[in-house]
Amino acid sequence: MKILYIVYQILVSPILLVLTILTAITTIVGCWLGNGHVWGYYPGKIWSRLFCYVLLLPVKVTRNPKIQKHTSYVFVANHQGAFDIFLIYGFLNRNFKWMMKKSLRKNPFIGKACESAGQIFVDKSGPKKIMATIEHARHTLKDGMSLVVFPEGSRSFTGHMADFKKGAFMLADELQLPVVPLTISGSFNILPRTGKYLCWHPLSLTIHDPIYPTCQGPENLKHLAESSYQVIEASLPDEYKGKVMNPDQ
Repeated sequence: MKILYIVYQILVSPILLVLTILTAITTIVGCWLGNGHVWGYYPGKIWSRLFCYVLLLPVKVTRNPKIQKHTSYVFVANHQGAFDIFLIYGFLNRNFKWMMKKSLRKNPFIGKACESAGQIFVDKSGPKKIMATIEHARHTLKDGMSLVVFPEGSRSFTGHMADFKKGAFMLADELQLPVVPLTISGSFNILPRTGKYLCWHPLSLTIHDPIYPTCQGPENLKHLAESSYQVIEASLPDEYKGKVMNPDQ
C-alpha cells in the first residue's frame, strides 16, 4: 500500500505543480485587479482542498457553533507538518490572513502571491520592524477579518507540541480579541518534517471554543497562551501528548 501511494503521488505531482502555479497567478492578478480579501482567500482555499482531494486524503473537521461570523479572531494551531497549511486554508471556512515567517516571501510564485494577498510577514530584525508587523496586523484585523498563527514558530520534528511564542497572544491582548485554539492531527503522519515521501493518513481539524480576554496585560497574556496550549494538546492523540522541544526553537 505504501509503495503504491508513493507511485501515485509521483504520477499526480505534475497536476499539483500546475495547480500551485495557477493558484499563485490567479491570486496575484486577482488582488491586483480587485478585492484582495476575496482573491487573497478563495483561490488558496480551493487550491488547498484540491490538494487534499487529489492526494486522496480524508479530512474530518469538528466545527464550533460558538464562532461568530462577523467577529475577528486570532486562531492559533499546533504545527505538525506542511499539510497544516492545506487543512486550515481549505477547511477552516473563515476568511483570514496568515502570520508567517519573512523568509517565505522569497519562495517563487508562492511568496509573491502571499504578499499580494496581504499575508503578514513577521520581521524580527529589529524593534521597529516588529512594531511595523504588529501595526500591519492591527489594520488587518477589522470587519471580521481574522488571523491564523502557528505559535510554536516552526514545524514539529516529533509530532509533539513545543513551547508557544508570545507574538500571537501579545497581539490578541493588545487588541482585546478572542483566541480560538485549533487542534491539527494527522499532518505529521502524512509528511514528517524530515520526510521525503507522503504517507496516506486521515487529517483532522478541531475548532475549539473561543478564549476571551479576562483583562489586559501580562496576566491576560499568560491566560491566553496557557489555556490555548492546554486545549490544543488535550485533543491530540495520546502518542503526541506531552511537550517536546524542537531543535530550532
